[in-house]
Amino acid sequence: MRIADTADLWYKNAVIYCVDLETYLDSNGDGIGDLPGLTQRIDYLADIGVSCLWLMPFYPSPRRDNGYDISDMFGVDPRYGDHGDFVELVRVAHDRGIRVIVDLVINHTSDQHPWFRKARASKDSPYRDFYVWRSDTPPDTSEEAMFPGAENGIWTYEEKTEEWYLHHFLHTQPDLNTGNPQVRDAIAKTMGFWLQLGVDGFRVDAVPFAINQTTLSGTAQDDFMEPHDYLRTLRAFLQRRSSGTSSAMVLGEVNLPHQEQLAFFGGADGDQLTMQFDFTVNQKTFLSFAREDARPLAEALAGRPKNLSTETQYANFLRNHDELTLDLLSAQEREEVLDTFAPDEDMRFAGRGLRRRLPAMFDGDPRRIKMAYSLLFSLPGTPVLFYGEEIGMGENLEVPGREAVRTPMQWSQDKNGGFSSARPSKLARKVVEGPFGPEHVNAAQARRDDDSLLHHVSRLARRYRDCPELGWGALEILDQPHHEVLAHRMSSSGQSMILVHNLSPKSLVVPLTLEDEDRETELIDLLQDGVCAIDAEHRTEVMLEGYGYRWLRVKRPGDPRLL
Repeated sequence: MRIADTADLWYKNAVIYCVDLETYLDSNGDGIGDLPGLTQRIDYLADIGVSCLWLMPFYPSPRRDNGYDISDMFGVDPRYGDHGDFVELVRVAHDRGIRVIVDLVINHTSDQHPWFRKARASKDSPYRDFYVWRSDTPPDTSEEAMFPGAENGIWTYEEKTEEWYLHHFLHTQPDLNTGNPQVRDAIAKTMGFWLQLGVDGFRVDAVPFAINQTTLSGTAQDDFMEPHDYLRTLRAFLQRRSSGTSSAMVLGEVNLPHQEQLAFFGGADGDQLTMQFDFTVNQKTFLSFAREDARPLAEALAGRPKNLSTETQYANFLRNHDELTLDLLSAQEREEVLDTFAPDEDMRFAGRGLRRRLPAMFDGDPRRIKMAYSLLFSLPGTPVLFYGEEIGMGENLEVPGREAVRTPMQWSQDKNGGFSSARPSKLARKVVEGPFGPEHVNAAQARRDDDSLLHHVSRLARRYRDCPELGWGALEILDQPHHEVLAHRMSSSGQSMILVHNLSPKSLVVPLTLEDEDRETELIDLLQDGVCAIDAEHRTEVMLEGYGYRWLRVKRPGDPRLL
């Protein structure tokens, strides 16, 4: 890795921040967040250390699924602003050194999309094959429904044309037939449009559903050699359209085990998705948190595919805009996490996850919360934050479903947490109340408190950006005797970091042996004052308080890097 490589493949050591426009900042007092409001907060994000802004869907939509049911892929929902507001946001973000990615939904549309309204009207419609239909009665598919409480299967009968259409999500979100060349061309056209407006890439929703064999109903007569060719065509199109400006990326939502994710990267060729969320590491992290035992997380990290293309990258996260899904854990492991962090049924979602934010799961313990975010930024890959995480927001369980974690951003102690001047009854969603409400948790107060979670996350972001080996390096899990501790090393091009995290409330002394280092090497703490010496036997000891953490830069004689 050369320092110039970190600019070419900027996403490999980016700090990504996800925003739901509807609940971020309302600039005109109508109770709904909007593009001008977000633009006002770009300097806030730059101050945190955010280098990439991810916008959740802002397109016209009936909003049956938080905007992921899109009725116009080229539009801007007028509640949020217009295309001029979008361009201004991108321009200001770029001026502050922040790239912008947007959600790209390739699996389905809204049932209000013009394509589907025409497709369902007649079997002879030219848009009929934009979707997936069957004339025979489908078998029981209740176990395949993504929203089992709302849907009893993945096929819905259309009375007018007397056929069934496919929908892996809600019946108001019909699946696109991505085996149809016209559909693929339309999606590419959508990508080209937003790239021309200045975006730097896409977060691609529900990728495995878009290329499964049920969805690719037209594959046999079309030109795919195999389903993953579709992702290759999208990646190739992205590279063509973004050349000459900056390297754009595609970040895929692929909730599958590591070995199955390998195919979505494109194997060793790396010619499909640029990045993928690591759901395995995420779920094993919470299992480790629940047990106060780092071994499940260490095993998950060690199980990542080896020899990936240099251009590919994993994205790490603690929480996101959906439920904390636990479907990659065993039934017993899933129950452990649920019993620990969601003891009440109301805290759970669809039997497979939690509809909670991290601080509430940790009962507001600032030591444990800060340790968790230190761990996030130290893991190999790119960290992703969901809005409000940086100040320690909680969830509102009075809000139904997954939207419990998508409450208004808490900017101050003012009315509605500073989110909007509208009457509370007009807000897009209800503000959190109680110990995590804005009178206790807000950005204005956190900015004035040097010991706040906000300042902690900002320090982590700066240090992460200072240490490209965290995003680029090779991982080594270090041997040490404490099951409560994750000790790992990240190394790249002669640069190296030692990261140590205590998942328990017990104070511990962690002995480490670094065979390739000698007494001239120092381990310099990057988060606090302190140095760990290495003895003649290549050994050192790291002191950790309960829920303690250390970021130790390996500094050899002549190392020119600033500390």
